[in-house]
Amino acid sequence: MILAAESAERATALAIFQAGVAAADPETCVGNYLHKAGNNLVIGCGGDLRSGNWRRIHLLSFGKAACAMVKAAIRIIPDTWLAAPGIAITNYENVVAVDNIQVFGTGHPLPDQAGLQAAETLINRLNTVQADDLVLALISGGGSALLPCPVVGVSLADKIATTQLLLASGATIHQINCVRKHLSRLKGGGLARLTAAADLHALILSDVLDDDLSVIASGPSVPDDSTFGEAIDILQSYRVWPQIPDAVKNHLQAGQQGLYAETPKSGDPVFENVGHHLIGSNALSVDAAVAAAKCSGYAAELFSKQLSGEARLVAEQLCRHAVTISPDLQQPLAIIAGGETTVTLRGTGKGGRNQELALAFAIAAETHDLNCRWTFLSAGSDGRDGPTDAAGAIVDNGSLNRIRAAAIDPAAMLNDNNAYPALDAANDLLKCGATGTNVADLQILLLHPNA
Repeated sequence: MILAAESAERATALAIFQAGVAAADPETCVGNYLHKAGNNLVIGCGGDLRSGNWRRIHLLSFGKAACAMVKAAIRIIPDTWLAAPGIAITNYENVVAVDNIQVFGTGHPLPDQAGLQAAETLINRLNTVQADDLVLALISGGGSALLPCPVVGVSLADKIATTQLLLASGATIHQINCVRKHLSRLKGGGLARLTAAADLHALILSDVLDDDLSVIASGPSVPDDSTFGEAIDILQSYRVWPQIPDAVKNHLQAGQQGLYAETPKSGDPVFENVGHHLIGSNALSVDAAVAAAKCSGYAAELFSKQLSGEARLVAEQLCRHAVTISPDLQQPLAIIAGGETTVTLRGTGKGGRNQELALAFAIAAETHDLNCRWTFLSAGSDGRDGPTDAAGAIVDNGSLNRIRAAAIDPAAMLNDNNAYPALDAANDLLKCGATGTNVADLQILLLHPNA
C-alpha cells in the first residue's frame, strides 16, 4: 500500500475504504450463494434456491473479479461435475492461476486482441452445451471491455475506436453499454441466446449504481430492451457520430432498418431457463463503510448510494454540503457515498474520475472556505482509477499548499484533466494495487470540529 502523507485521519479513511472493499470480496460472495448437497449443486441464499443434478456443468467467469469468483466456485464444485476445465477472463492485473481453470488476461478499459481470442474460446465452449447441462456464469464489472465479441462486419479496431470516443465524451455507463450491446454477439442477452439449449444461471457482482443487471458487463444473460435506434441517438447526442467508424454506422443503421436481429427482449423464449442472483454490490459496500466509520468513533452520514454526474460538479455539491454542516459539528463526522462519476475530457492530462473528484474537492474546499479539519478519499473499489496505477486519492487541508509548493497550479491541472501529477506532487495518490473485486467507487469525507 502506497499512501499519501501519513496522518491518523488518512489512516482512518483508508481503513473505512478497505472495509467497503472487503464487503465485496468475491470469494466470500460466491461462497454465500453456491453449495453442494449430495449429488446436487444448490444455487442461492436463504429461501431463494435453485438446485439440480445437472449432467454437465460449464463454468464461465468474466470480469475484474473473475479469478477470485471462479476460485471459490471450483472449491465447491467437484471436478467430475465439470464438462471441461472452466474459463476465467479478467484484466491483466487480476490474473491468478486457478486449478482446472483456463485463465485469460485481457484489456481494460479498452478491449484488445487477447480479449477477442478469449471471447472466441468462450463461444466455442458454448457451442458444445446440450439439454440437461448447466452453464454457470460468474459475472463481475469490467466484463464489457474484457470480453469483446464484435458482430460480423465490425472489427475489434472499430469497437475500440467507438469505445474510446464514448469514454471521452462523458457518456454514462448505461449509454456506453447500450451501444456495446448492439455491436456484440455476447452482450445484451447474447449469452442467453447462445446457451438456450441448456440451463443458464448467473451469479453477479454489481459495479453499477442501481444494480441493473442489464448494465453489469452489458447484461449478457438478461433481456435488453434498448434498441439500435437508441444506440444511434446516443452517439449523435454526444456529437461523436461523425467520427464513428463506417462499419459501426452501417451495422447500427441496418439494424434500425430491421436488417439485423435486435438484442433479445423481455419475454423472449431464450430466457425461459435462465436464473440470476445478485451476490454483491456498491450499496452493500457503502453500508459496510458506514458501519466501519461508526466503529472508528465517527458519527456517520450517508450522502448517496448512487453518486453520479460530472466528477468536478459532484465535488462541488459534496463540498457545499460539508460547508453547510461544518459550523455545527460537535463530534467527528464521516460522510459516506458510493457510485460512479464521469469525466468529460477537455484537456490532455493524466488521471481518472476519482483523482479528478479529489482534486476538485480540495479546490472547492478552499474556494468555499470549508472551515474545519477535513480529509477526503475517493477511490475505485477495483484498485484502479482510469488508465493509471492509482485507485484514487486522499486529500486534506494541506493538499493545495503541497501542490503549489511543487510549482504546480491546481486549477490549471484540473482544467487539463491532469489530476495525477498534481496529486502525486502532494503525495496524495492512493495506490493499493488490484483488489480482485469491482463494485464501483467509494467516497469518504471525514470532518473534525475545530478545537
